[in-house]
Amino acid sequence: MVRSVAVIGAGAGGLASIKCCLDEGLEPTCFERSEDIGGVWRYTGSVDERRVSVYRSVITNTSKEMSCFSDFPCPEDFPNYLPHSLLLEYFRMYAQHFDLLQHIRFKTTALSVRKHPDFTTSGQWEVVTETNGVQESHVFDAVMVCTGHYQEPYLPLASFPGIDTRFKGQYLHSREYKDVEAFRGKRVLVVGIGNTGGDLSVELSRVAAKVFLSTRSNTWVFSRVSDHGFPLDMVSTTRFNHFLEWLLPSALTKRIKFRKFNSWFNHANYGLASTKSSNFKIIINEELPFCLLSGTIVLKPNVKEFTETSAVFEDGTTEENIDVVLFATGYIFSFPFLEESVRSLFDDNRSLYKRIFLPQLEKPTLAFIGLVQLTGSVMVGAEMQARWVTGIFAGWNKLPPTSRMMAEVLKKKPPVKRSPFERENLKMSFISYIDEIALCAGVKPSMPRLLLTDPRLALAIFFGPCTPYQYRLVGQGKWSGARNAILTQWQRTLKPLRTRVVDDSSNGWHWMCLLVLPVALTASFLLPKYTQLGWSLWAGPQL
Repeated sequence: MVRSVAVIGAGAGGLASIKCCLDEGLEPTCFERSEDIGGVWRYTGSVDERRVSVYRSVITNTSKEMSCFSDFPCPEDFPNYLPHSLLLEYFRMYAQHFDLLQHIRFKTTALSVRKHPDFTTSGQWEVVTETNGVQESHVFDAVMVCTGHYQEPYLPLASFPGIDTRFKGQYLHSREYKDVEAFRGKRVLVVGIGNTGGDLSVELSRVAAKVFLSTRSNTWVFSRVSDHGFPLDMVSTTRFNHFLEWLLPSALTKRIKFRKFNSWFNHANYGLASTKSSNFKIIINEELPFCLLSGTIVLKPNVKEFTETSAVFEDGTTEENIDVVLFATGYIFSFPFLEESVRSLFDDNRSLYKRIFLPQLEKPTLAFIGLVQLTGSVMVGAEMQARWVTGIFAGWNKLPPTSRMMAEVLKKKPPVKRSPFERENLKMSFISYIDEIALCAGVKPSMPRLLLTDPRLALAIFFGPCTPYQYRLVGQGKWSGARNAILTQWQRTLKPLRTRVVDDSSNGWHWMCLLVLPVALTASFLLPKYTQLGWSLWAGPQL
């Protein structure tokens, strides 16, 4: 029977893990090596070798309703997309509301996590920590590792001949980037077109002499502002859309998606992506297309090599007088505190059962929280993982036999090992993964049952955004406020926009519109127009 739990890291996943432990009657102790909560979202103006933090201008890519903790909605007056300062404020509100801070030991580093000598029978772990130079040894019944994705920068210098031998300019990883001042007036090459690479390119284009953005990937660019001005994820991440993707032939779904992707602008004209590409990634960036259109950013293919002052690209072109190369090439997972016998079992997160448990361990008392890449908010995924894990620790939930877990891991594991940059292309479906873990935890809502008992709520859940509150309607951890949170989610979305009153003749239909809004928006997302075939694939002028 697990009682004491070590939680490593006090970011979003760590806070959720502490709270879930308390909900299950467990005794969590969280070790956070910095002096505050927030993890990567706590901005610091200087580079700290011990931790990764966001850059000054960062804003969330997922909206507040789709990213909040499932029993603690964001304040209604918060904007839909949060700058890091407001997200950190929300974390503080959550920690204070559930009285989590008393369970966190700040400025305390986990030096080692090793199996207890009788681990095969007890499942216990020996944890050595250090606070102000003083080491301390503890024994815990279980450990939840909540250090997340952003641990050790991935800097593949060997893939770029000449960068560290001939190139005389400066090169750095995006981890070291904080703001634009050091790049003013310079010619900058950004390598990598993930969300970070896109954001930094746009920001640098305002002060740099020239910005070049190098990519080897087909990339579709989305705006956070979707149809009718609503948050993209609230319009697109619905059970209705998810059902259509499952129902329709994959070729048709792919064609509809590509047409939708190109409805904003033709990506092939910009050199970003082609509808013929089978491998692609999606990034969120409202400004990148205009920067490319205005020439403040120039898109380039992959770098072949570097000379003393220039970059030579795979298409044979060369850009001279490059001052700075900024690598936005992602991060690798690193768990130096785990003993080697455990670390050797860990290849990447695909070595984990449900991206959480090492199936080879004799006892399931070690869990990795937040080590999953989703098409939606990772914070929601981390909380769902923590709810399931603490249920297992508490003893009311069980894992399947080791053989079954190993078989599932091997089935889902790709045949070749991929770089962190390539793994970005393999994000898991948000609804599929959250539903999968929710089903294991016994908290997935039943649509047929809801349709019979609460049709209004059932329609809001099926056609509306798949917000986290849905997973507080039933099962362990059921929250009495979940139904109301779902039915008022569009009001909280519109509230921060109502800062100026305008005369709207349709105002009398306001509440009716809110009821039918989910249906209208999801229908317009995948089924924009009706054609003689029953589907519209309209995407604006194609040049």
